[in-house]
Amino acid sequence: MRYVKELLKGGYDLHVHSAPDCLPRKMDDIDMAERITASTLSGYAIKNHWTSTAGRAKLINRLYPECDAVGTITLNSAVGGLNPTAVEMAARGGVRLVWFPTCDNEHEAAFQFDGNPNKKLAFWASIILEMKEQGIETPTQNCLDENGNLKQEVLDILDIIARYDMILATGHISHEEAYKLVPEAARRGVKKIIITHVTFPTTYYSVEDQKNFISYGAKLEHCYTTWKTGKEELPVIAEMIKAVGAENCIIATDLGNTKLCYPDEGMEEFSEALMAEGLTADDIRVMAVTNPRWLLGKDAE
Repeated sequence: MRYVKELLKGGYDLHVHSAPDCLPRKMDDIDMAERITASTLSGYAIKNHWTSTAGRAKLINRLYPECDAVGTITLNSAVGGLNPTAVEMAARGGVRLVWFPTCDNEHEAAFQFDGNPNKKLAFWASIILEMKEQGIETPTQNCLDENGNLKQEVLDILDIIARYDMILATGHISHEEAYKLVPEAARRGVKKIIITHVTFPTTYYSVEDQKNFISYGAKLEHCYTTWKTGKEELPVIAEMIKAVGAENCIIATDLGNTKLCYPDEGMEEFSEALMAEGLTADDIRVMAVTNPRWLLGKDAE
């Protein structure tokens, strides 16, 4: 384990669900900062489905200077959905990573709430159901208009992301949306793109699809929880990484679930498991350290 800790030195987990949140979480930002400081990692990105985390990140960075907390925003309905003003103000407030819609994406919502009473719903779905029972409807978001073209507000958001050199993460958008969004983002000068959850049920991409995204400069995200919760087998994840090259991937955890481990522990366990499947120490370091640092505009560690 000490060997893995050294491999992760200077790395980042760019997908962490910490509290304060609208849902119960295993740890809050103070817990995370203390754990990052005690680990060999340099920092983590604070993900929240409903609010910008820029302010939280700034406070954590002042209180814990050895932990680099990264502020983010997710373009769900709570921030106005595909809202250029929200992205502009988030950028001015220090946000480094913009997730396109997740739980409120039209495609994701249709999958979750398809009427199947036996389906195991996502952790966040409880909030949507509670609000619906109270008569509060949550509008769904789609990047495309009725003609299948990217909406003007999406184009405006891409220009803002490019201007501030932020990271674009695709969130839980559909394949059709991603096929339009990623090339246009690259055309408009967005240099840092993450294809979120490439082995997640609603955002599952073939190796061919992944290579297409790579041609636009995108990095492919593989998360600990996707494997740990049985959504995809570890050998499949490892083979995908080998097929496209670790230099085109990042690993993260998506942790914060109260029933699973802490993110720093998840990064270590995921790294060990992937090496057991034939990935090298250099592969792990590239995916956990080199690529996240590049995305954040940090010097090489």
